[in-house]
Amino acid sequence: TTTIGKLADLFGKGSKKILLAAGDTYRAAATEQLNQWAQKNEISVVAQGRGSDAASVAYDALESARAKGSDLLMIDTAGRLQANSQLMDELAKVKRVLSKIDSTAPHEVILVLDSSTGQNAIRQVKVFDDAIGLTGLVLTKLDGSAKAGFLFPLAKHLTEVGRSPLPIYYVGLGEEMTDLLPFEAEPFVKGLIEADE
Repeated sequence: TTTIGKLADLFGKGSKKILLAAGDTYRAAATEQLNQWAQKNEISVVAQGRGSDAASVAYDALESARAKGSDLLMIDTAGRLQANSQLMDELAKVKRVLSKIDSTAPHEVILVLDSSTGQNAIRQVKVFDDAIGLTGLVLTKLDGSAKAGFLFPLAKHLTEVGRSPLPIYYVGLGEEMTDLLPFEAEPFVKGLIEADE
């Protein structure tokens, strides 16, 4: 949810008309948190009550985005709980519903990974990719001691199973709105090497 708020700020600076959807109907504070980010970015949120069907939220949001002429719709989901099969099924349903409205949707499916996740990241990526077909990654909490070294075995694993490595779009370096930066491979690798020295 925090990452979507930061992405909204980043893309909003490019004068894009953005709409957010509160598809994380599982977590009690998720919609409130998304609304706070939307207020900071002066953009709208499509939401329903807690426990609502996330696919219904996504459907309403895509219809609203089309009606309002939005350039970008970002849907927050309860995706981190990959061990919960019900939530994974919900994500797959969201994707199916969106593709019924627009056969090319969703255009991006981004998994946000905590940099301190370690080797569990490989499992997370596999489960999410199998369920909804990932197109990219965002790394958070790269400002602490975690250096996301799991990216190397992850890329190797994806290659071994015949899957192209996923692009890393952005990295989160703090909690502030502007603490989301484009991923740059060279400083990332240098940070890993210096950490090991």
